[in-house]
Amino acid sequence: MSLKDRLTPLLRPWGLIWLSIGLHWQALKDALRQDGLAALAHPRQIRDAASAKMFSMLSANFVAFEDTTIVPTLVRAAEGVILDLGPGPGNQIHRFDTGRVKYIYGVEPNRHYADTINAKLDAEANAGLRGRYKLILSGVEDRDALKEEGITEGSLDAVVCIQVLCAVEDLAAVMRDVWKLLRPGGKFIFWEHGSSKGVVTRLVQAIWNPAWSTFVGCRLTRNVLDDILNGGEWENPEDIEEPEDLVSLLPRIQGVLIKKGQADAEGRKTK
Repeated sequence: MSLKDRLTPLLRPWGLIWLSIGLHWQALKDALRQDGLAALAHPRQIRDAASAKMFSMLSANFVAFEDTTIVPTLVRAAEGVILDLGPGPGNQIHRFDTGRVKYIYGVEPNRHYADTINAKLDAEANAGLRGRYKLILSGVEDRDALKEEGITEGSLDAVVCIQVLCAVEDLAAVMRDVWKLLRPGGKFIFWEHGSSKGVVTRLVQAIWNPAWSTFVGCRLTRNVLDDILNGGEWENPEDIEEPEDLVSLLPRIQGVLIKKGQADAEGRKTK
């Protein structure tokens, strides 16, 4: 591998960070025009507006990249009653196998994605999901909001999670909630990124992480795998794949984890 090939992935974050800085500045100006100085008391709303604008603008790029990966296959593995965790601009909506879907709940705390998601649901290509996909503007930890929609412990057949866990505030708590919501035998389907196994790349991740987490909104240095596994009892943790890419700042982990049945979990604890 040439020096250029090694350096390019390590320098690539700057482009997205610079784009995000511009969008945050625009979102701040819009908020000040609308609410005056009172807008400064709500920085989260400014960040949400800027993030939604950026990821909606880049949605087609993300979809095209994910088409070169295992993501389409993973999403099609979801069946029954499904929770689409953090759908953002709805990049996965067209990938669900409508013949296997009973109902999908998109749980998204950023209200600025609502118009984009609804537009995709109205598209002719996604007509098979009309009436079977509902957007819930909340976090997965908001049990009251989920309960109002009939989402309770053990009620889900699958949770789909594509490039989400890097951005949640409390990853360990989210995974505990996900595990509880799945029925025994339910599937947690994921494609995420986390800390690199390469020493040099891990150092570069740490250097980029303050700016990346501030403006892009996710963490480069998280040990995502440990929190996924510690969320609850899984039948097949050995099936998780960790493709080795010691240069990438976004090394992926992926898999379809199956929640242990209650009897199996209790049996394991008594061994």
